[in-house]
Amino acid sequence: MKRLFSPFPTPYSLLPLCSIMACIVAAAPTHAAQPLYVSYPPAKHETVADRIFLIGTAPPGGTVLVNGQAIVRNTAGHFAPSFPLHVGENRFALRYGKQAVTLTVTRLAATAALPTGLAFGKDSLSPAVDMARLPDELICFTAIAPPTARVSVKLAEQIMPLVPRPQQIELPGNASVLTQQNRPVAIAGRFEGCAHTVLLGDLGKPEFQLAQDGQTIKQSGFGSIKILSPTRLETAVVTAETGTARTGPSTDYSRLTPLPKGTQALVTGYEGDWARLDYGAWIKRSEVQILPTGAPPKSIIRSIKARQVGDWTEIVFPLQVPVPVSIQQGDRTFTLTLYNTTAQTDIIHLDDDPLIERLDWQQNNPGQIQYTFNLKSSQQWGYKLRYEGTTLVLSLKHPPGVRGEGGGDEGKSAKQGTIADLEKAQAQNSRPQAETVSALRTATALAGIKILLDPGHGGPEDLGSRGPTGYPEKTVALVITKLVRDRLQQRGATVYLTRETDVDVPLQDRVALIDKVQPTLALSLHYNALPDDGDAIKTKGVSAFWYNTQAHSLAVFLHNYLTKTLKRSSYGVFWDNLALTRPTTAPSVLLELGFMINPDEFEWITNPKEQQRLATAIADGITRWLQKSQP
Repeated sequence: MKRLFSPFPTPYSLLPLCSIMACIVAAAPTHAAQPLYVSYPPAKHETVADRIFLIGTAPPGGTVLVNGQAIVRNTAGHFAPSFPLHVGENRFALRYGKQAVTLTVTRLAATAALPTGLAFGKDSLSPAVDMARLPDELICFTAIAPPTARVSVKLAEQIMPLVPRPQQIELPGNASVLTQQNRPVAIAGRFEGCAHTVLLGDLGKPEFQLAQDGQTIKQSGFGSIKILSPTRLETAVVTAETGTARTGPSTDYSRLTPLPKGTQALVTGYEGDWARLDYGAWIKRSEVQILPTGAPPKSIIRSIKARQVGDWTEIVFPLQVPVPVSIQQGDRTFTLTLYNTTAQTDIIHLDDDPLIERLDWQQNNPGQIQYTFNLKSSQQWGYKLRYEGTTLVLSLKHPPGVRGEGGGDEGKSAKQGTIADLEKAQAQNSRPQAETVSALRTATALAGIKILLDPGHGGPEDLGSRGPTGYPEKTVALVITKLVRDRLQQRGATVYLTRETDVDVPLQDRVALIDKVQPTLALSLHYNALPDDGDAIKTKGVSAFWYNTQAHSLAVFLHNYLTKTLKRSSYGVFWDNLALTRPTTAPSVLLELGFMINPDEFEWITNPKEQQRLATAIADGITRWLQKSQP
């Protein structure tokens, strides 16, 4: 299970559930016959879901009762029933013969409760943090209060009424799409209002006022408001290796194209720990250095040159200032946009290239230039962005086996010469020689190809999801990864693993290894679980996750190949913002190979013969995708 959606809090990963009297620390049981055991939820679990599944096992004979009612189990004795939850504490008593387990699940309110009496909702006043905006820009205020109250806000001696929104829509979290629960809901009691101001400087904290039944209360807001002077804006310089640009001022907002180290832009607003850049993106203040502005960071551009360096084509854009950029990949197109830039271009040097058919460009509007690389193949293999001083260097990876000037031809091997010789002998109907040719073809099918495999999770704390017996995802992920590695190596591939033992490897280290190795492709191998409101009995199947366009074809192909070849259920293909799908230097896909929490699929996941079949199917799928993706 990928870390973003794992419902298993690591502090309880090695704990069985607690009885009413005591809780004994013990390692999770192995996948063998065992007494009544519940692997999920952990002790004292809290959730905002309206239901919960209980994942566990008991010997196949006999009956397991939950709060006095018999539950359905599979032939191995595993179970995964779901039960509704009310807000507050929910107790579940499980019994098998004389064995008993009792656990408590607390359901938290998903939205702030309406206040009672003359009061604002707890922590409902916004802005909730200090913020800065440009003159005449909308500043919005919100509060939760009794629906019949009158609410206003005072800022710099100006008073503005807030209007009740009886049908305010609250969107579900992103993970809700995994359980088909992504429907908005209406909430009541929210008051809103927005206003412009041309005042400059620190305006202080707004003062909220609530009046009802002849009584009035006042409460200071949490965040101060500042209006920036357009003639004295500051400049942000990206100091992180790659600055994480987002659509809004928190990690809840979507990612944009990362900004290379050294990128400069004017700061047009602040909100808490975030700065807004002049082209519209937000970035954490910790990833930039704020400098007083002498002149706005803008540039002109003239000549552009492309060159081949090993497996890559580098396109060099000489600039006066490292400006913000964005990338968009399409079908046979790769588009680079430069912001705060004006063209004075009359000449571009681009020879015949292994990857690029043609380069087109246009000045979309003042200060924004778009470069469109028309490609010779629909499949893209990776890209990199960096600044060398003020010069932007865009690198595009060649298709596998295609080498640039001075790069040699590492895709060929001495064995290929041997195949040619044996094929001549095969024409003379030599059966042993024909078998040798077939074996050599298999052994060289992936010659010159580098593949990185990432076994999900690992170490004493990051177990990943767990099956009914407590068997952890981290263990089976490593087993299947090594089996896939062996098969890829038999085909001639060079294979890298992010871990080969049960150790913790931070996500950033796994991503860094992809960027260091720059493989032909990267796969992160996992087994799935669900958010608490999912159905652990009915939900099963293989799924694939991708982020960059260059990885879409690989994700769809492997998903379809595995489900068809192995006759497994499909959970679907998802675009997903995950650490192991975000690398740009290679097509990077995360596979969820089945559901640990599904009682029947767990038996398939842990079956050694099925593991062998799965590993072969993954290696075959990779080989066939590479063959079909060649230009």
